[in-house]
Amino acid sequence: MTVAATPDIAAEAPVRALGETTGRRRPLIRRRSAIPGFALTLGVTVTLLSCIVLIPLIAVVIRAAGQSPAEFVATAFSERAFAAYELSFGGALIAALINGVFGLPTAWAMVRYNFPGKALVNALIDLPFALPTAVAGIALATIYAQHGWVGALVAPFKIAYTPLGVIVALTFIGLPFVVRTLEPIIHDLARDVEEAAASLGAGRLSIFWRVILPALAPAWLTGFAMAFARGVGEYGSVIFIAGNMPYKSEIAPLLIIIQLEQYNYAGAAAIAAVMLAVSFLLLFVINAVQAWARRFT
Repeated sequence: MTVAATPDIAAEAPVRALGETTGRRRPLIRRRSAIPGFALTLGVTVTLLSCIVLIPLIAVVIRAAGQSPAEFVATAFSERAFAAYELSFGGALIAALINGVFGLPTAWAMVRYNFPGKALVNALIDLPFALPTAVAGIALATIYAQHGWVGALVAPFKIAYTPLGVIVALTFIGLPFVVRTLEPIIHDLARDVEEAAASLGAGRLSIFWRVILPALAPAWLTGFAMAFARGVGEYGSVIFIAGNMPYKSEIAPLLIIIQLEQYNYAGAAAIAAVMLAVSFLLLFVINAVQAWARRFT
């Protein structure tokens, strides 16, 4: 007696799910997403960066390359230009370090503590973002001049119209970058780690150096780099307090403006190209140190 084979329903289910008797799977239908895809977002990003950043920078390099090597060296590496580079990069570096030292406790206090006038302090930190640079420069020059509120207190020590005044202006405009970069990291920093270290007998200084600072190091370096980059190219808030004396208190952006006023566009492009190259090199080093610090956090 022959028993007819009964179809295995479980075995036929995948075949029926394929939809066709041939057993081929139907092509998957991709659902449209309301979120822009990779191609669109990358295209917008590349277009925006090209129009705003890359093309102007390439134009500066091409304009500077139009000179002969002798003309380029005579303009971009003159004694006056070197003095301006030293003040711009050196002043920006010192100001960024000052902001890094004082920006960390400022950000810590704004996140971890509530105190009277906190909203006012929070608004004052953002003031350099909203205040026009020319207004900031005039205000700083008025306050730190010899007869100003602060300048009169430290007389005969002179701040305004000296390189020290440049550092004061760059510190003023760079502080928000450090504070606002550190605040979200401090907010997300788990307090139980600090409490665990304290329960094991660690002191406050040891907790800061071994627990808090390593976690904040990448964000601190980011804020430092942003403050430094802003200081190198700052113009409006500096010229009113610098004094603008060649070889003494003249910044590199002002030297570029002077070249443009003399219709020496190639010379201005040469100085700008040197500043661009040095800025890229310094930011590359800072980013490399930042990436190295992330490996240990």
